[in-house]
Amino acid sequence: MTTKQVWTSYSEDLKRFIISKVKDIIVADDILQDTFIKIHTKLHTLKDITKLKAWCFTVARNSILDYWNSTNQTFEIANFQSETEITENLHTEKDCLRGILKNLPKKYRDPLFLSDIKGLKQQEVANQLKQNLPTTKSQIQRARKLIAQGFMDCCGFVLNKEGNLVGEIKEKEDCKVCK
Repeated sequence: MTTKQVWTSYSEDLKRFIISKVKDIIVADDILQDTFIKIHTKLHTLKDITKLKAWCFTVARNSILDYWNSTNQTFEIANFQSETEITENLHTEKDCLRGILKNLPKKYRDPLFLSDIKGLKQQEVANQLKQNLPTTKSQIQRARKLIAQGFMDCCGFVLNKEGNLVGEIKEKEDCKVCK
């Protein structure tokens, strides 16, 4: 896809999004131009074209943050990110992952959280949960398999030859976990 095609498809949506954040049409035009310069120079790095729209909004969000940082104005980033999710109205892997994790049994969720999120070594996880190391390793591996299965059940992902999950997130109304 060319930058011109991206412009034709998404420039109006991106501009509305930017205006909603900066409340100034002239500044929004500058940020949109900066966004498309970045899109033009980095478009070749996008590996999954199905994620193009989300990627463009991420580039725009970063350009807006760059603008706020360059003007030394304060801006509440946490609020900005939650508003952005609403504005974009996208259904993402994060949505599915949240739902899948919420449905994991506690005996798998806790060791996975300590290991993969908090970054503890598996022996530290075992010590903290007061169980032996083989049990902890088994629970973490089982949790990872349940997450992969959750993506396969939820959005129809499949495992490729290398054992990696591949697929495309369905619309929220078609998702079995998030709806």
